[in-house]
Formats: sequence, C-alpha cells, structure tokens
Amino acid sequence: MQRWRSLDEMPAEWGRCVLTIGVFDGVHRGHAQLISRAVKSAAVRGVPSVLMTFDPHPLEVVRPGSHPAQLSTLDRRAELVEELGIDVFVVMPFTREFMKLTPQEYVQELLVNRLHVAEVVVGDNFTFGKQAAGTVDTMRELGRELGFDVDGVQLLGEHAVTFSSSYIRRCLADGDIAAAAEALGRPHRLEGVVVHGDGRGKGLGFPTANVAPTMHAAIPADGVYAGWFTVLNEDDPLAGRQFMAAISVGTNPTFDGRNRTVEPHLLDFDADLYGKRVAVDFVDQLRGMRKFESIDELVQAIARDVDQARKVLTPDDV
Repeated sequence: MQRWRSLDEMPAEWGRCVLTIGVFDGVHRGHAQLISRAVKSAAVRGVPSVLMTFDPHPLEVVRPGSHPAQLSTLDRRAELVEELGIDVFVVMPFTREFMKLTPQEYVQELLVNRLHVAEVVVGDNFTFGKQAAGTVDTMRELGRELGFDVDGVQLLGEHAVTFSSSYIRRCLADGDIAAAAEALGRPHRLEGVVVHGDGRGKGLGFPTANVAPTMHAAIPADGVYAGWFTVLNEDDPLAGRQFMAAISVGTNPTFDGRNRTVEPHLLDFDADLYGKRVAVDFVDQLRGMRKFESIDELVQAIARDVDQARKVLTPDDV
C-alpha cells in the first residue's frame, strides 16, 4: 500500500480511482463496510482504491480545543486499512483554508482535478465543504455534472445501534469494553510510550509499565482490565510479541493519587521497558476502580485481578 502525506506526493501519471473519504478514526466495522465497497468497486473498474483521511481532526480546526478522544493513531489506521485491501492511504492536512472550500470547489479541485475519481464511496450521513453544506445528494448532483459515480452507504449497526466513532467513545467512557470491541471488530487499542512512574507496583510485588498515551488517546473508564501488551518498536527484540496483562486505569485512590495513569502489569514477564513504544489492547473489564482500606487489602485484590486476567486471556482449549 502506498502512503501519501498529502496530495503533493501523487504520481505525475496518476489515472482514475475509487475514493472513500472520512476521518476513519478506529476503522470500525462501519468503516470496514465502506472500505470493502470501495475496494470491490476499484477491482471491477481496474483502478486503484484510495482512502483519504484528515489530520488534524476537522473538529480541532473548526472549534479549537474540541478534539475528540482518538480511537487510533494515523499509523494504526494505515495498518488496518491496508489489511482491508486499500491501495493508497492519503492524509489530507485539514487547514482553515481547506475548511473554507465550498462543496463545489471541494469536488472540482480535490476530487476531480487532483484525484480524478471514477467513483466516491461515503456513508449516507457524509457532509463536506464550507459549514458542512455538502451532503451525499450534493455529491451525486456534482458527480452527474462532472462525470463520476457516488455510492452512499447506509451505516452498519446491530441491536438498534449504529456503529460510529462517537458511539465507541461513549462505550469506552462507560467502561463497556465488550460493546466497544463489538463495534470495532477487535479490542480497543491504546498506544503510548513507557515512562517512569512512582514505582509502587514493584514494591507491592506487581511491577507495572506506566504508559503515557499518545495525544488525545481514548482511555477507558477508571478500572482494572484484562488485555494484551505489545512492543511496537520494529527494531526491538520484543517487537510484535503479545504479553497477557492486568491493566489499571485511574488515579490510584488507595494512595490518594491525582494523576490518571494507565499501568499494565505483565503476567509472567518482567523486563526494562522504559522508552519503548507500546500498544495496550483492552479485552475485558475485571472491576471498577476503588480505594482500599489497607495495602494488604490492595495486594490481595491485585492478586485476584491477575488470576482473573489470566483466565480471561487463556484460550479454553489450553
């Protein structure tokens, strides 16, 4: 898959393509449906499939300071859409100048003159252009005029719930990891770097990796979770290996903590992880966060968390 950091990286000999557009934060099951439609249509037409996302998030430019919690980094989005068959992943810088394009300018300058679209695949709630004035119907009208097709896809959902990034953020904020995973099609992943913490876990017999999340990362509600810990540094001997973990999210209320932290305790593994870029995949919530009356009571609770995490993460046939 090719990755373009802007349309300036387009090959000079670029022909036509099938394009799907959106933020695609999380690349959830609804997004996967759009991507599948675009990939299949591109194969039939014999042209590349292109996915265009935006950086920064449009809301951060429209209303500075309102950036929503981020379900996936750009690198993670690229990995996921490549797995779904996309040929080109392009990041469109979302600037104040870009947001002022009228729907007509957006289509003519971006989709027709630059990308030469044969077809555009979008969700049926897609909006674009200045003040989000353009709709799927607007896109269809312009497509008829300028020579490309538009596929407006009804968003996927189950149990009267439409899968969307905002829905997944609400699930995570409520600690409903199972519902978030159902909509994502996989466990929610948080990425970050291991930094030095207070060192209390090691003193209690349960050393933890204090993960400083990437900016704007969507962090689940305070509590203890079972999940997987993975080192992402490609040149690291541990790269790609998954370790079972009991993950504490919160302020450590037993110690009257104030800073909210994400601290995985790796089961059956202890090593120097400082400075490593890592991923934490949340599989199941074990319990809520609470303040214990004594250190002994806390240690006993952590031991139970570890046992429960092992049961959750160990396959039934092992």
